[in-house]
Amino acid sequence: MLSAEARPYIDASVPVLREHGVTITRTFYRNMFAEYPEFTNLFNMGNQANGSQQQALAAAVFAYAANYGNAEALAPVVERIVHKHVSVGITAGHYPIVGRHLLGAIEQTLGEAATPPLMAAWREAYGLLADALITAEKALYAELHIQPGDFEKMRVVDVQVQSELVTSFTLQPEDNDRAIQFKPGQYVTVAVNLGEGRRQMRQYSLSDAPGKNSLRLSVKRQPADAEIPAGQISNWLHDNLTTESVLEVGVPVGEFTPDAEGTEPIVLLSAGIGITPMISVLNRIAEVHPQRMVIFGHATRDKANHSHRSDVGQAQKLMPNLRVVTFYERPDVEDLSETVRDGHMDIAALGDWPRADTNVYLCGPLPFMQIQWQHLIEAGVPASNLHREIFGPEMLDHLL
Repeated sequence: MLSAEARPYIDASVPVLREHGVTITRTFYRNMFAEYPEFTNLFNMGNQANGSQQQALAAAVFAYAANYGNAEALAPVVERIVHKHVSVGITAGHYPIVGRHLLGAIEQTLGEAATPPLMAAWREAYGLLADALITAEKALYAELHIQPGDFEKMRVVDVQVQSELVTSFTLQPEDNDRAIQFKPGQYVTVAVNLGEGRRQMRQYSLSDAPGKNSLRLSVKRQPADAEIPAGQISNWLHDNLTTESVLEVGVPVGEFTPDAEGTEPIVLLSAGIGITPMISVLNRIAEVHPQRMVIFGHATRDKANHSHRSDVGQAQKLMPNLRVVTFYERPDVEDLSETVRDGHMDIAALGDWPRADTNVYLCGPLPFMQIQWQHLIEAGVPASNLHREIFGPEMLDHLL
C-alpha cells in the first residue's frame, strides 16, 4: 500500500501526467533503447513508429496515478499487462531497468518540478506496481508450465484466404500430435527473425475452437497509409508463409475469455479483424451448446473485407437460436437484407435480449468499442456486463 507520505505527491502528479505524459514516455523509450538496443526485440516497433505505444504507456502511468487506491478498477488492467508480459517473456530482471529509465524520464521532462519528495513518491509507487506484476507473472508462468521466452516450433499445414486483407494460417506442433487447449478469446505470440539480430513478436488471436491438434491464426495484412507505416510482421507473414513453413509460437494466453461453456444468452460484437476471437467463441459454442441464444453482430467495410463468413454460415446451420446481423459501411445493393445492414453498427438492429442479465463482449478498433459501449449503456446494459478486447496498445480511456 502506498504510504501516506507519498500519496499527496502522486495525487498532485495527475494533472502533470495528463499534460506531459507522452513527452515522458517518448523520452523513456528513447533513452532505454539507446542503452539497451536489444530491448527493441521485446517491443512492437511498429507501435513505436506510429506513436501508439508511447500514448498507451502515458495512459497507463496516468491511470495508475489517478486510481492507485482503486484496486477494483486497476485489477483488469494489471491482468491484461501480466498476460502480455508473459506472452513475450518479461522477467523480474527487466523491472529495475524499466523503472530507472521511467523515473529518469519523469525527472528529465519535469526539470525543477521533479523535486526529491516527488521522485521518492514515484520510486515507491513504481516499486509497488513492479512487485505486484512480478508476483502475478511468476504465478502465470508456473500455471502455464513455461519459462520466460519459451516458444515452440509449429508447422503451417493450411492457408486460407478469409477476405481481401485477412488470411488464416493453421499450425501444428512439429514434434507431436497432441490436442491443444486454450480458452476462446485468447491469443498466441508469433516470433519472427528478420536477420541482423532483429527479432519481432506479435500477438494474434486464435480463430477456431480449442481441443484440436492445431491452432488457427487469422492475420490482417496492414498496408501503409498516410498516418501509419505498413505492418512489418503482418506483411511478412502474408508474403512468406506457405504450407510447410515453420514458425516460433508461444503458448496461448490472454484475459479476454468470453464464456463459451455456459448456456445463458450471450452477445458477441466485433468490427474488422476483431471478428477473430469471436469466431473462436462461436465455434466452441456450436460444439458444446448449439441451442444457446447468441447474438453475433459484426461491422466491416464491405463484403470483400468480411472475414470468416464460412464459419458463421456453418454455425447458423447448427445453432437455431443464433442471430447474426452484419453491417457494411459500403455495401452493394444486392448485399443488403434483413441481416445485412447499411452503415455502422446499430444496437437497435440486433434485436432484443435480457439487457440487465446478459454479458456483452466487444472486440475491434478503439473508436468502434467506445461508441458501442456508450450505446449499450444507453440501451440499459450495465457496465458490469460489458467486456472488451483491444488489438494493440490499450488506451485505458475508461479509467482516464
